[in-house]
Amino acid sequence: MGMTTVGVSEARRLQTEEGYTYVDVRSVPEFENGHPEGACSVPLLHLNAATRQMQPNPDFLAVMQANFPADAKLLVGCQMGGRSARAAQLLASAGYETAVNVDGGFGGRRDPATGQVMAEGWGPAGLPVEAGGGGDLGYEALRRKAAEGSGPAG
Repeated sequence: MGMTTVGVSEARRLQTEEGYTYVDVRSVPEFENGHPEGACSVPLLHLNAATRQMQPNPDFLAVMQANFPADAKLLVGCQMGGRSARAAQLLASAGYETAVNVDGGFGGRRDPATGQVMAEGWGPAGLPVEAGGGGDLGYEALRRKAAEGSGPAG
């Protein structure tokens, strides 16, 4: 089964009507600056403070697996749709059948040549946005659950 991709308005409908969870795979600072209402933060990449480069988050799958069963209905979003497509593929290969990529992500995707909007973003579409760390949905809380849960499954 190929990866499913939806636009932001369909993503919001799935979130509100079908019980999907929006997983924001952008870095923690990006998430804290603003994210879709109700989103969880599980970064696919971290900003390395020393090099200012993005590098893979080695705990991405472990944190996802500690917090979401394989049959969880997941919307995977980033800033434009690139990282989320990678994350959704990673999740699909780990057995998440219902991970859906949100094209356009939070900020929208434009044609680099023309600047034309190719996929509307969640923010520009006027969909509900929150800022801050996300509390129980923030990465620290989700990561802690993965760290605690590394014992035998009970």
